[in-house]
Amino acid sequence: VQLVESGGGLVQAGGSLRLSCAASGGTFINYAMGWFRQAPGKEREFVARISRTGVNTYYPDSVKGRFTIARDNAKNSVYLQMNSLKPEDTAVYYCAASAANIIVVATTGYDYWGPGTQVTVSS
Repeated sequence: VQLVESGGGLVQAGGSLRLSCAASGGTFINYAMGWFRQAPGKEREFVARISRTGVNTYYPDSVKGRFTIARDNAKNSVYLQMNSLKPEDTAVYYCAASAANIIVVATTGYDYWGPGTQVTVSS
């Protein structure tokens, strides 16, 4: 499975961005999808997860209520709508695919990764 993110950029604090991730080379609906982020000098951090059908989503407290993950299985794509952005949201954002049948927030639970897209939030 190949994953490619897009939609990153520079935005002011309080603004919004929508990230997209296009998948190819596999059966998309076989995978739960996740978004992670990594800031300079920090470990990669879980941001959101969506189940295979899109019915179930999961977020850490740091983004709950501000970020929304969605997927379109007909388009082999997953999205991350980010609202009320803060400077601490600045990071490279990665989408990832997981074959696991349980909720996984660790990077080791994801099988495929995109190259990432930079999000910078200015204060």
